Amino acid sequence: MKKADNYRHYHELREKYPFFTYQSYTIDQKKDGFLLKFNFSLANEFYFTPSMFIPMREFYNAKPIERPALELFAFHIGMVELISYWKAACPPKVIIAPFALNEEQVTWWKHVYFQGLGEFFYLNSIDATEADFMQIVTSDNSMPDPVALPLSEKIIVPVGGGKDSVVSLELLKSMHQPLIPFIVNPRGASTGCTRIAGFGPDKTALVERSLDLKLLTLNAQGFLNGHTPFSALLAFVSSFVAVLSGARHIALSNESSANEATVADADVNHQYSKSIEFEADFRNYSQRWLHPQLNYFSILRPLNELQIVQLFSKYPAYFQTFKSCNAGSKTDSWCCNCPKCLFAYLMLSAFLPQTQMIRIFNENLLNKSSLKPFLDELLGLTDAKPFECVGTIDEVRAVTAELLQVEGGKNLALLASGTESVASGQSVETLISSYDHQHFLLPEFEKLIKRALNG
Repeated sequence: MKKADNYRHYHELREKYPFFTYQSYTIDQKKDGFLLKFNFSLANEFYFTPSMFIPMREFYNAKPIERPALELFAFHIGMVELISYWKAACPPKVIIAPFALNEEQVTWWKHVYFQGLGEFFYLNSIDATEADFMQIVTSDNSMPDPVALPLSEKIIVPVGGGKDSVVSLELLKSMHQPLIPFIVNPRGASTGCTRIAGFGPDKTALVERSLDLKLLTLNAQGFLNGHTPFSALLAFVSSFVAVLSGARHIALSNESSANEATVADADVNHQYSKSIEFEADFRNYSQRWLHPQLNYFSILRPLNELQIVQLFSKYPAYFQTFKSCNAGSKTDSWCCNCPKCLFAYLMLSAFLPQTQMIRIFNENLLNKSSLKPFLDELLGLTDAKPFECVGTIDEVRAVTAELLQVEGGKNLALLASGTESVASGQSVETLISSYDHQHFLLPEFEKLIKRALNG
């Protein structure tokens, strides 16, 4: 992805719009669900009101949840939402009007914002530091206490419609504990995968998130734009849904590969909010300030992308339904022209025949020379990996080397075009036998993962 030289523009905008205000939020419990609205202001010149609706479900324990608990979660969801609007001009001061944050919380939020905006700063050529990019000023209003409502062993499973959450759903189903799939802005792939797993709409927690379209207008006018940490928002919203459902566990589907930097020498990770660092930080924050029983963890953290794909290859019922392409998300399709499609195709090709791959993608991406720039990025031959949720350079090199060896280059024109000299490093066999011990799995969940690897 090409960098833009917006460093000067960044400072001009910060001078013109010196403060951003999180003015207020509302949360209304209605018969059909919960409506959340957030009110933000850019230097009292532009006003934004994004919203979120959570349809009611029979498994929500709405009555025992007192008003302060609803306020606590609504406020925190707004704390994540604000970064999408702040980044338009990056004001040096952020005013949090609803509640007070202590010094430790302010430091936590600044770290999440800064790390989550690493890609945004990098691609806009902005040289910012965590100490100076933002000053957070809060009100004196006391924040509600952490929620004390008892939670059960239910498991919330966020589902995006890709292969990873399919593997999580299928593995967790074997534990015979109550599962609740959780989807933000449902699309065909996400609802289709939950349906195949045996969960209809009434058994699935849904969230309808709406951006304020004025932000898109500002983007078109030349204000700053870029990536924000969506999975950080997912963390707070899924925690709210967990408390509504009386569920202790939130089982993400983030793998060990998500820990690798996108730009190594700049310490920029497109997947920061899917990393073990964020997972650890959020666990600490949520248990101290939201609910002490919440267990936010990634069930797939010990695994790499290759291991997850190997497990996914055992579930053919999902092959025609799952989708991992961001470019094709609105049409629920594989665009077949982006690094995400190429990466998914490569990884699956290590375990599925090309005839099956073509049925899934409708064409052979490994014979498509126009994807060579993306392959070079995935192989680590450029300054940065693709700014997408993709695996490690070692994984791509290992699969590329194995496919060339097994297939002999037949119908693999893309892989054969100048990749022979790339050192493969670890083999596919080595990678699929590895295990990352840096995780937060309770013994019963780790037993499940190890059984799947040995199955």
